[in-house]
Amino acid sequence: MIEAILSSYGFGALIASFAIGAVGALALRKSDTAANVWSNAFAVLGSAWGIVYALLAVTAVSAPEYIVDASAAFPLLSVSFHIDKLSAFFIFVISLIAFLCSIYGMGYVRHFYKKYNIGSLGFFYNFFIAGMLLVVSASNALVFLIAWEIMSVASYFLVVYERNDHRNVRAGFLYFVMTHIGTAFILLAFLVMYKFTGSFQFAAIAHNIASIPPFAASVVFVLALAGFGTKAGIIPLHIWLPDAHPAAPSHVSALMSGVMIKTGIYMMIKIFLDVFTDIPLWWGLTVLVLGAVSSLLGVLYALTEHDLKRLLAYHSIENIGIILLGVGSAMVFSSSGMLPLAALGIVAALFHTLNHATFKSLLFLSAGAVVSATHTRNIEEYGGLIKRMPQTAFFFLIGSMAISALPPFNGFFSEWLTFQALFGGILALPSAASWIFVLAVGALALTGGLALACFVKAVGAVFLARPRSEEARHAKESSFSMRTGMAFLALLALVFGVFSGSVSLTIGRVARDIGKFGAAELPFAVSPLEQISVQNGFASASAPAIAMMFIVAACIAALGLRAAYRKQKVVIGETWDCGTPPTSRAEITATAFSRSIIMIFKGILKPTKQTGIEYRDATARYFPKARTITLGISDIYRAYLYEPLQVALTKFSERVKTIQSGNINAYVLYIFVALLVLLVYVIL
Repeated sequence: MIEAILSSYGFGALIASFAIGAVGALALRKSDTAANVWSNAFAVLGSAWGIVYALLAVTAVSAPEYIVDASAAFPLLSVSFHIDKLSAFFIFVISLIAFLCSIYGMGYVRHFYKKYNIGSLGFFYNFFIAGMLLVVSASNALVFLIAWEIMSVASYFLVVYERNDHRNVRAGFLYFVMTHIGTAFILLAFLVMYKFTGSFQFAAIAHNIASIPPFAASVVFVLALAGFGTKAGIIPLHIWLPDAHPAAPSHVSALMSGVMIKTGIYMMIKIFLDVFTDIPLWWGLTVLVLGAVSSLLGVLYALTEHDLKRLLAYHSIENIGIILLGVGSAMVFSSSGMLPLAALGIVAALFHTLNHATFKSLLFLSAGAVVSATHTRNIEEYGGLIKRMPQTAFFFLIGSMAISALPPFNGFFSEWLTFQALFGGILALPSAASWIFVLAVGALALTGGLALACFVKAVGAVFLARPRSEEARHAKESSFSMRTGMAFLALLALVFGVFSGSVSLTIGRVARDIGKFGAAELPFAVSPLEQISVQNGFASASAPAIAMMFIVAACIAALGLRAAYRKQKVVIGETWDCGTPPTSRAEITATAFSRSIIMIFKGILKPTKQTGIEYRDATARYFPKARTITLGISDIYRAYLYEPLQVALTKFSERVKTIQSGNINAYVLYIFVALLVLLVYVIL
């Protein structure tokens, strides 16, 4: 029975459901309601099947072999897909988030996108999900690139869906350029591997990996890290992400931020730990440093943001950095022959991949509900929404606690496992490498504290105090389907936390299916009461015990307060403000909350301040009519990396343009010289 489900027909049914949803939405584009229902219904069905399919593949004794292998006469045209436990895990993550986002989308699209063609949205939405599923199941480099392009192009059209806003069009253009620059790096990496192995099949490349010289392997590493790192959004290749993710519809933003960028993580694990089994130490240390930098700077830039969706986008960079800490530590341990610790690093990385997909999707969907109710993304124009949107506020609070790594929610336990992997490196590695692990631990600890501060700001400024705009005063709770999608994600954030032990053991099966980790024993054990014990008792944590402790503490506090204030009379009235009626102008703003933290890191963030004064007339210089202060942050990546690079490329292009003479004889000469050079290269 299981073998039949995991056959090519099961995988074909998974992809076909999204194809039917895409084509049907396009055919029904003249009826917005029908197109919306059709596209999201088939996305829900396909995602539900994907969840079942992936769970069976992960828990199966042996993962299915090649599902499709339509070999043509020319080997390069071979079309093949392979589902191992790693790809099945990512299929599960993609399907789970797509399932809940599609339920959310039924209500969100109907209410928020009346001015646009919903049929085209459904078309690209379904192909976007199908593209991600094909990316994590392709076993041939050329097929992978086709799937990668489907995913990238479909997501581009979703980013520019609200094309009337020039900012979205500009964000889409930047995303299109950066994603294809990344694709160019990936293509070069595959071509180098093909040169030495003679195959584009990942299995054949892994089998002949010893034929790749060390220098060429390092070139592949740098190219792959740049290509997949661009899609993942690691710093400094992240510049497209804070613009593109907020521009897309909110349920698409949840998929892009929670799932799409993880395809880059999937391929890093696939190439660096599954295809390359013996890797140099500096590969892992490089990934570890990039993870530490991305996590710390990602959360710092999130603190500076007052656009709610851009704030969440920067937190995606932060969490990609945390995932890379696990991947990097696994690479270091693998190169040092410490396979149990390497397995721990991969488990931590994959667990945080699942957790981040859950709570980040929840936060983006909650933000989408707020934006659809207020028609603005500016945090300073919110306030008081907890009274008008209480359920959305509750779901956003759950997501904020999870992303801030507060127990008993899921974010705490994956970060705890990441800490244990880093501590293992400090104890087991030589001093030079261990110091990098020490710095990584410090970066992760500081990231956690700053993330908590950022979401205190977000929750307080968005939902508490008084409304600061008319839109916030008249906001209404989101629709039932939107609240359903958010509710299940909030529940999953708790379930994955409370049952983190069982989840870790399941992910351990995935980790032991990667590369040479099959011989490794997992360096942690899980008791029947879900207590995780790492490295023979070095550290342990019990999610149910922590949850019970919080419940007991809350009950004791509630009973104590009730007993203490039982006889007191409660009077509700206006807050006294020196005789002046309190207004929203007396509230602390998001800008004021984060300014003190920004000034601590002013050497990195380069804050700016501009003061403008308007006088009543030329003679009344001591009695200004209005005074304005504009605070900002300098984008050091644009200022010191991308803008100088753009200037250099422009100057180079101007010089190269001189060879374009318009003379056909000159063009024929160029072709002749190029052919001559290639001929000499082939002969030699």
